[in-house]
Amino acid sequence: MAGFGQTKAMKLAGALALALAAPFAQGATGVENNLAARLLASHNRERASLGVPPLAWDASLARDAQDYAFHLAEVGQLIHSQDDPADPDPQGENLWAGTSGYYGPEAMVGLWIDEKKDFKPGIFPNNSLSGDLEQVAHYTQLMWRSSRAVGCAAVRGAEDDFLVCRYSEGGNVIGEKPF
Repeated sequence: MAGFGQTKAMKLAGALALALAAPFAQGATGVENNLAARLLASHNRERASLGVPPLAWDASLARDAQDYAFHLAEVGQLIHSQDDPADPDPQGENLWAGTSGYYGPEAMVGLWIDEKKDFKPGIFPNNSLSGDLEQVAHYTQLMWRSSRAVGCAAVRGAEDDFLVCRYSEGGNVIGEKPF
């Protein structure tokens, strides 16, 4: 009888190992593999968890994000782009940087989502438990109720990867509820 239990346990362990290795064997874990779909899914999972309508992928926003991501990679640091004062509907923007090749898209977006631990409901900008808006601004943009589209791009710099996501309509509007 002991042999039967050991065989069953070995088969289960083998199946588990195969299941865990499958994404690596299929190449699905690289930063660039299915980047757009993975970034969009990461955004929409969090939005769905709170009943916020999903975002659609927008190629034009992704092109704008890519242009700016190349700029960030060139300068080697995170600097938010300047809004055009003549633009009646500026894009929202989330930025991320981290060690090249180390983070997948889900982890990148996950760091913005982690800001929800400091989020409190209310009227923007009074949404941070700590009183520091910087601690929740990525999360509120990601969740902004009237944003309907997103486009993102990741670019490798000399030392870091840079992710830029652009949103339409832009969020973090003073005097409005995020969601």
